[in-house]
Amino acid sequence: MAVDLKAVAHRAGVSVPTASRVLSGSDYPVLPELRRRVEQAAAELDYVPNAQAQGLLRGNTGMIGVLAGDVGDPYFSEMINGIHEVAARRQLLVAICQTERDVDQELAYFKMLQAHRAAVVILAGSGLDDADYQARVAARTKSFMASGGRVVSVGTPIADVDNVRVDNAAGAVDLAEHLVGLGHRHVGVLAGPGNVGSTVERLLGLRQVIKAADGTLHVRHGAPTRDDAYGGTGEILAAHPEITALVGSADQMAMGAMAWLRDQGRAVPGEYSVGGFNDIDVSRDLMPALTTVRLPLRKMGQVALTIALDEPIAEGPSAVRWLSTELRVRKSTGPVRA
Repeated sequence: MAVDLKAVAHRAGVSVPTASRVLSGSDYPVLPELRRRVEQAAAELDYVPNAQAQGLLRGNTGMIGVLAGDVGDPYFSEMINGIHEVAARRQLLVAICQTERDVDQELAYFKMLQAHRAAVVILAGSGLDDADYQARVAARTKSFMASGGRVVSVGTPIADVDNVRVDNAAGAVDLAEHLVGLGHRHVGVLAGPGNVGSTVERLLGLRQVIKAADGTLHVRHGAPTRDDAYGGTGEILAAHPEITALVGSADQMAMGAMAWLRDQGRAVPGEYSVGGFNDIDVSRDLMPALTTVRLPLRKMGQVALTIALDEPIAEGPSAVRWLSTELRVRKSTGPVRA
């Protein structure tokens, strides 16, 4: 039988309101001795507070909701790890909702989090570069915040909320300049969906540098997975045999390209150079290790939740927190083949 608040109060020798004030985290002053007795009684009886009931009192449950495209994608999973680190220190529950970049599914989860009185919703990932999507998410965000919740987006700004960003275009410029410096002028890109904000920004930076060097950027869009990029590598090289360097718009896509080249007996970087984005853990352990643009994914999640919990909502334009990218040059890139 579940232990209720009345049993805790009886064991501690205090009133039910006093026990409630101690165990609900209320700011109402309670004498240190009474607080100690209530906490001891709760521990002895293994009392578990009713989070939903407490949520009704303070307007939210203290739950953190995260809307992520694909938790199997290292881009999202590492960001979620950062969110979890902050939430664990604050003893907050995190609910992860995998949207698979489906707008209707994302909005349905968002509405469910609002119905469950989540305190915070983090829109993780780069978002879609689509006016209808932006408008619908903005409307749901406005409703959620009107009910007392807080929203922070990560990646491409979504709605008028505080935003944590990295300069994807600048990181792409760094990678492209590295390839151009090695003599590459014909670069193939295995890119994710063309309506994803981070993909758009990375292609912009790559194209800017390659075009300025009188080169050509060849782009194949597909699913942001290792397997799709594996098959796509053969397709893009057959269509454009002049390509000497391949870039995956995410590391797992670069890994797919390297696997295809290996299986075809093609040397990396002797015949083809390969680069990526994100710097996921496994990228440094590949043979050869992958040259990639590092994004501080874990820190992005940490900063997003810290803003939501600790900083007041800005009056006027929402704040944008920029985090830096860094090019990590490893063994998968080398001089253009003769």
